[in-house]
Amino acid sequence: MREHLKHFSWSIITSAIVTLTVLYYLGFGALAPLLTLIVIEITFSFDNAVVNAKILKKLSPLWQQLFLTVGILIAIFGMRLVFPVLIVALTAHLPWHDVIDLALNHPEVYAHKLELAHPTITAFGGSFLLMLCLHFFIEEDKKHHWIEWLERPMNHLGAWWTPLAMTTLVVLGISWLPGNEHATETLRAGLIGIMTYLAIQGIMYAINFLTRSTSESKHYVGWAAFTMFVYLQVLDASFSLDGVLGAFAISSDIILIAAGLGIGALWVRSMTVYMVRRGTLEAYRYLEHGAHYAIGVLAVSMLGSVIFEIPEFVTGGTGLFVIGASVVASLRAKRV
Repeated sequence: MREHLKHFSWSIITSAIVTLTVLYYLGFGALAPLLTLIVIEITFSFDNAVVNAKILKKLSPLWQQLFLTVGILIAIFGMRLVFPVLIVALTAHLPWHDVIDLALNHPEVYAHKLELAHPTITAFGGSFLLMLCLHFFIEEDKKHHWIEWLERPMNHLGAWWTPLAMTTLVVLGISWLPGNEHATETLRAGLIGIMTYLAIQGIMYAINFLTRSTSESKHYVGWAAFTMFVYLQVLDASFSLDGVLGAFAISSDIILIAAGLGIGALWVRSMTVYMVRRGTLEAYRYLEHGAHYAIGVLAVSMLGSVIFEIPEFVTGGTGLFVIGASVVASLRAKRV
């Protein structure tokens, strides 16, 4: 028990300091929305922790620590403060300093501007995550299949272009649906999400090829490690998009939102490192499958929300249920 607490000590101390600071400046009325925002972030990003663990175990302890320290600063200030401001500035055609003024002094107007950017944000994040989900299930070298009747046929489609073709068709379909009033934005952002994923995968493939032939180390080093670190930040951004949008239904205070989502993000990253060091992915053979099914649910939900209103608790609850089911299936498989 003490060993587990020691691993999460940084998260516990930081959470306590941030919570006390929020309560000091905003009063005890901020406690309920703060806790709700933390739960939202963890719920929407738990599958992110599983996916990150697969990548993080290829990095050295130094880079794993940077993921928890420098990475969390990027996650909080970059992805949960600066990124939404940048999105509003681009979509509303406003100078960035005007957007910052709206965020700090007119939060309701800022929230409305961010809501207008909803189709662009969700189309980008949804297409990126759908590529990630399909790429996992169409990989040729998977040792285990959880839901065999579904996964084996997908595995037989193992061509590099299959996730690209399927995701492009989905984006085109969503863009052309009669109920979509933002067809151009959906198509443009969806294609950018696809191209972003392909670009990152191309760089990672090149790095894998070069390091395989030039390095004896089992961990990535130098530029290879840096690129993987950047990839983890892009993944975090994609997973955080839905949480940032949903957060404004809880509070319009951008500082409170950043505090709640930031604490949640810190716990998710701590869980990622914990899973790497405890060998959780190896111990639970279907956990990665469950996480990617949950990512698929999130991706479809984000793309569908361009037209339909999908409650956050449905998406988050479904994702947690699927991950829980994969853990149960893994435990049963260990007994056989």
